[in-house]
Amino acid sequence: MTEQPKRSRFAADHVTAPLRHSAFRRIWLASLLSNLGLLIQGVGAAWSMTQMTSSADKVALVQTALMLPVMLISMPAGAIADMYDRRIVALISLSIALSGATCLSVLAWLDLVTPQILLAFCFVVGSGMALFGPAWQSSVSEQVPTETLPSAVALNGISYNIARSFGPAIGGIVVATAGAVAAFAANAVLYIPLLIVLFLWRRTSEPSRLPRERLNRAIVSGVRYIANSPSIRVVLMRTLVTGVIGGSVSALMPLVTRDLLHGGAQTYGIMLGAFGVGAVIGALNIAEVRKRMSGEAAIRACALSMAGAIAAVALSREPVLTAAALVVAGAVWMLAVALFNIGVQLSAPRWVAGRSLAAFQASIAGGIAIGSWGWGRLTDAAGVETALLVSAALMFVSPLLGLWLRMPPVGARNEAAEVLADPEVRLSLTGRSGPLVVEIEYRVDQDNARAFHGVMQEVQLSRQRNGAYGWSIARDIADPELWTERYHCPTWLDYLRQRNRSTQSERALHQRAMNFHLGPDPVRVRRMLERPFGSVRWKEDTPDRAPNEVLPVTSAAAGGST
Repeated sequence: MTEQPKRSRFAADHVTAPLRHSAFRRIWLASLLSNLGLLIQGVGAAWSMTQMTSSADKVALVQTALMLPVMLISMPAGAIADMYDRRIVALISLSIALSGATCLSVLAWLDLVTPQILLAFCFVVGSGMALFGPAWQSSVSEQVPTETLPSAVALNGISYNIARSFGPAIGGIVVATAGAVAAFAANAVLYIPLLIVLFLWRRTSEPSRLPRERLNRAIVSGVRYIANSPSIRVVLMRTLVTGVIGGSVSALMPLVTRDLLHGGAQTYGIMLGAFGVGAVIGALNIAEVRKRMSGEAAIRACALSMAGAIAAVALSREPVLTAAALVVAGAVWMLAVALFNIGVQLSAPRWVAGRSLAAFQASIAGGIAIGSWGWGRLTDAAGVETALLVSAALMFVSPLLGLWLRMPPVGARNEAAEVLADPEVRLSLTGRSGPLVVEIEYRVDQDNARAFHGVMQEVQLSRQRNGAYGWSIARDIADPELWTERYHCPTWLDYLRQRNRSTQSERALHQRAMNFHLGPDPVRVRRMLERPFGSVRWKEDTPDRAPNEVLPVTSAAAGGST
């Protein structure tokens, strides 16, 4: 009788629970090999650059070349992941990365690699992985139940950091014994298992009854959603700052090894491995940290611990002490990044999950890329030790951001509500008809005016992040109880999307607003075509429509939600 609750907690909360699902397990194991190859290549690329040039700036640019594509193309990549089959997107993106790794291997074998060529092909590999990231991360929710999603996010972090624990050490041995060409070739080979597993995965998805958005409109929709989601905005800004400051460790690791520890490729691999071991430890404790601490408290603790660890790396001249500090740095870095990731995953509904995760990916990678360049320049001017001490000082004061950008509480995944019937339509509309104007009239007791206005400010964000624009709320000066909410949608098809993108919590918010309404009559909703020229016809017969145009479903159920 006492064992059943223990098993239930294990199934829901334990970090290994997602591995019970075969699709996730196979993809996770294959991604572990892929991450291993990527880390081996990273060692080869960074060490090759230290051999080709003495410039700290160019050494740090290796990290920038791998991370910059994530910042540049993440949002289009996220839109593509939301618009198309995520499995196909992942296969194409992995093929791009495989091509870059293969070409780099061939050029290295022919001894044709220069610093510029090395950076260019690191950029190609980074571009493939930038396209892969949103499709892979947003597909996790299709591989495991919602209750195990935080554990699945943690496991994906563990996958990368298990590879980081052993990959750099293996990479150091490979580079020391067989040269950089072997490291580049190993990365190319280790992409193949993940390609095979994704090819064999039979993804099940519910097709939308509405046509997909165009890429440019999908990108705008994603940016609009994030801009009108305060919780996601805060997480992304904190992620960017953490990436800029904390990126010093990974960017300057080759120089720490060469200049402070006076080691070689194997020492460099061991140092990166220590960071990876710490990251695994951090990932294994994410569930416990989330239980015991709020998001803000956890991020503050991570920042302070990271500051101490970076300072220790700067001042240490003993490999053992540096490795111990890197274990701590890796643990708190992984905890912070995973907490940011979980915050985004559980805040964004499925229709915009890829774009939200792309924005997160752009924030962390962009922060690391910008920080790596900056730390490289500072190192050229002042030395490795000074650069790391400056990073530690900035990390120490970074928790002050919580005074203005406090981490939001994270609950269950914000899933979409049931699909609504389309409103009653008596005009001849196509999907491109518009703009559409929606007016909603509420009658509110004057004593509740302030409270109603406060709720409507939240409604405004809800409407705007789902596709509305030109939102306003007005009060009748001759009838103070009468309020009119007004907003626009570009087309009839955009309105249908906006209407059905609302999540369960947003529907509850809309209901809170309608609960202020007085009187026996329901809230009055008017939907109007702003430029109705195409609907004004000499004859009443309905014109022929193109095959891909959307027909409204006539229904009397126009109330309830707008």
